[in-house]
Amino acid sequence: MSDDNGPLYLGFDLSTQQLKAIVVNSDLKTIAQAKVDFDGDFARDYEIHKGVHVREETGEVFAPVAMWMESLDLVLERLYQEMPVSMSRICGVSGSGQQHGSVFWNSDAEELLRELDPKEDLVTQLTDALAHEWSPNWQDQSTQKECDAFDSALGDREKLAEVTGSGAHHRFTGPQIMRLRQVLPRMYANTSRISLVSSFLASLLLGSIAPLDVGDVCGMNLWDIPKQEYSSELLALAGGEQGADDLRKKLGEPQMDGGKSFGNISQYFVYKYGFNPDCQVVPFTGDNPATILALPLRPLDAIVSLGTSTTFLMNTPAYKPDGSYHFFNHPTTKGHYMFMLCYKNGGLAREKVRDALPNAAPAGQASWDEFNKAVLNTPPLDVARDGDKAKLGLYYYLRETVPNIRAGTFRFHCETDGSNLQQASEWSREVDPRIIVESQSLSMRLRSQKLVHSPRDSLPAQPRRIYLVGGGSMNPAIARVVGDVLGGADGVYKLDVGGNACALGGAYKALWALERKQGETFDELIAKRWKEEGSIERVDHGFKDGIYQKYGEVLGAFGEMENKLLAEEKS
Repeated sequence: MSDDNGPLYLGFDLSTQQLKAIVVNSDLKTIAQAKVDFDGDFARDYEIHKGVHVREETGEVFAPVAMWMESLDLVLERLYQEMPVSMSRICGVSGSGQQHGSVFWNSDAEELLRELDPKEDLVTQLTDALAHEWSPNWQDQSTQKECDAFDSALGDREKLAEVTGSGAHHRFTGPQIMRLRQVLPRMYANTSRISLVSSFLASLLLGSIAPLDVGDVCGMNLWDIPKQEYSSELLALAGGEQGADDLRKKLGEPQMDGGKSFGNISQYFVYKYGFNPDCQVVPFTGDNPATILALPLRPLDAIVSLGTSTTFLMNTPAYKPDGSYHFFNHPTTKGHYMFMLCYKNGGLAREKVRDALPNAAPAGQASWDEFNKAVLNTPPLDVARDGDKAKLGLYYYLRETVPNIRAGTFRFHCETDGSNLQQASEWSREVDPRIIVESQSLSMRLRSQKLVHSPRDSLPAQPRRIYLVGGGSMNPAIARVVGDVLGGADGVYKLDVGGNACALGGAYKALWALERKQGETFDELIAKRWKEEGSIERVDHGFKDGIYQKYGEVLGAFGEMENKLLAEEKS
């Protein structure tokens, strides 16, 4: 046992395929961690694949809520085994949940949560607390009719984004509630409260229905961000013309202070796992907001997640919504927002281009060597000499959401000043690796340009730092192009927090809630304790004078290319 008797903080991450738990001390050092893999631990019991059920004929994707209850007991059993010190030192608990999913409780839920018996497990006692045994997953695509209704409810999609921070999306909770109310009216009538996945997990730990979080409530298309209240018009749309007040009660008012404790942890966890009875449950947030809490992300810093999908995140005080991207309340900092772009065609699209190269490795022996060589041997925009046209392209192997363009490969060229955009014929496949990485980066630059400013005198507007996470963050050629296109006045960095960014963000959130001084922000407290050594590695210089401006010259042409293809969709 350690001689250190200081406080510890526990963070959870309930994602699509796993439940993770991580414990840190006041110096942000990881003390212990554990996880449950849903397919590995529960596939036979719940007949899931990659954490979910899929109903192809309707586009529904959903997860069994009982599996999550069972997972909480299992992950705490495993954490208990891994802990080198007493669980009683854990003073605060927070975490994250996959965004947009919902859990429907019946009128027995509060009593059943309050009277949990530590001699029994959660799933045995709480299955009867559910009005609906399933939670819609973020991959669900069954709500197109409802999305159309949301996009037109306030005038058009841009008006909806101005109010809620996002246009309507299949996965968002408002359209999901609207559909479930219509297809399962008895279930909806029997619903007493509706939780998001984040507040569901907090409810289990609290022993009562926990309020929604200030950041996660924005992932519903129901919250009016400028007014910081529910939109009555959108509640009426989702809940039915006469059901706006009823839906408001089902959702409950969110907790607007991301660091205010909900109260003590349930006695169930005190007696079963040895938690301190004074351990505080702090608001849980969404997985995307939790990601930006995993490091002290200052305004003008950006995270680019280069996984199967590509995600761009910024902490910003500017609220400048648009139907093609997302704004959420910042989970800890009042008056700040989380800006998010999410692309379907990320790592998979880059792999398709890699595998189409003439010298690509045989199937099963994929290597990025030829791809990287092609990227670095191709000049920016494939402009090698005066008179060459700049090449622009889109490589969509799935229908994209940002913008909503069909699958396909689309090649264009223009003058280096962005004029005279024309569709191009095929070009050498060795050029494609450079153009696809430029294309993905140009889309992020186009959509974030209103949120950046000059980080210091004489430099063009750009992010201060760019942090890369995900599988692609380890690729030096991709890092080079990201720096060429997006800049990064203080460089491009690979961020390494293992696979636990969301759980870490939750643990840090609990720490801040309980150790903050009067008026001390999350960023201020964490920045004092966060050590860059071992967590980040500089992988590119970022801003390169001259090259950065060249990409700026064609940014308008890149947007014009997208608009041409969008117009074809409508014709």
